Amino acid sequence: MAIDFEIPADAKAVRERVRRWVHEECIPAEKELLNRPYKEVLDELRKKARAQGLWCPFVPKEHGGMGLGPLANALVQMELGESYLGALSLNTQGPDDATIMTLLEHGTDYQKEKFLKPLLNGEKRICYSMTEKAAGADATGMQTRAEKKGNSTYVLNGEKWFSSAASVADIALVMAKTNPDAPRHQQFSTFIVELPNPGYNILRDIKTMAIEGPYSHILGGGHSEVQIKDLEVPAENILGGEGNGFNMGQHRLAYGRLRHGMHNIAMAQRALDLATKHVTSRSTFGEKLSKRQGVQWMLADCATQIYISRLMLLHIAYKAEKGMDLRQENSIAKVYLANMVHKVVDTAIQLHGALGYSQDTPLAAWYTHIRSQRLVDGPDEVHRWTVGRNVVKAFEKFGTTASAAGGDLL
Repeated sequence: MAIDFEIPADAKAVRERVRRWVHEECIPAEKELLNRPYKEVLDELRKKARAQGLWCPFVPKEHGGMGLGPLANALVQMELGESYLGALSLNTQGPDDATIMTLLEHGTDYQKEKFLKPLLNGEKRICYSMTEKAAGADATGMQTRAEKKGNSTYVLNGEKWFSSAASVADIALVMAKTNPDAPRHQQFSTFIVELPNPGYNILRDIKTMAIEGPYSHILGGGHSEVQIKDLEVPAENILGGEGNGFNMGQHRLAYGRLRHGMHNIAMAQRALDLATKHVTSRSTFGEKLSKRQGVQWMLADCATQIYISRLMLLHIAYKAEKGMDLRQENSIAKVYLANMVHKVVDTAIQLHGALGYSQDTPLAAWYTHIRSQRLVDGPDEVHRWTVGRNVVKAFEKFGTTASAAGGDLL
């Protein structure tokens, strides 16, 4: 029996539609932002997208989305990442997308009607407040507390750190400790908070090394430090039930890691295209740069890493389609894809010379943004630790590490 890498015709077709959308609509619209208001440009894009049936790719059709499965969605996301307006134009931007998935799976009828519907319609945005300075990558170390007040209200107190897109959000998901005496992973609950709210005080958007444009924060690129003080939340706003916050959060983050990886492939591909266009048009010392073996090797290394990255995500999408456990592959891919995009964009800058170091191409801005990929949704070291621990467990159980290194393919 042959191993078949043929993509189903319907998935191919939707990928091609989205590719055309990004290149014909989103990338040109990036230039329009220089002269027109952001909201006007995005509203136009979204109106066109919905008219073409391009909206909320992974959301079931009964909720107004395209109803794509993991494979087709992965192919679509790998195209959308070529433009910073791509995901926004189809209302599949982070951090909203992963939170929409959580509401779809765990929300009550009331929560879906009140909070999910406006998110799906693109009328509101939502952020996720989990990370804290004191805890960092260890989510179980968070100290924000939620105390019950009577039978109908919880009062939250604490702080949150790097709550992405909080400054543009209309709703926040806030994780807090509800039962410190419960088992470690059952101590936390997730609360839906309507914003603005005096108990959810955004102290500042944290300045980072990323080059910021005039719309960086409006696009959702900001990361906020938040003070939570005497924040009252109705009990009906607990998402997924008391004590289930940690497990829901890990499920949500798992998709976020994959979405980052999908978009990283798209950015790396666009960077390689820009680099190749430059070296095929530029001559030095009487010869085109593209003719030089050293340059060809640099392009080859980038192509190799992008190829490996695509195969990783296709395999993970296959496992997701089959309902298989993909946690090990998810961690492996998260680390590899974050480093891959950094290497490819860095190479593209090098091949552009001083032009790449300038802000006359998008490469310099991409470079400062993608450094975060090795930190967000779990730093490289935590994922490598988890992967390595699973390698040891596999050997102890089976006498081989194969199942922790893709061997289940065989």
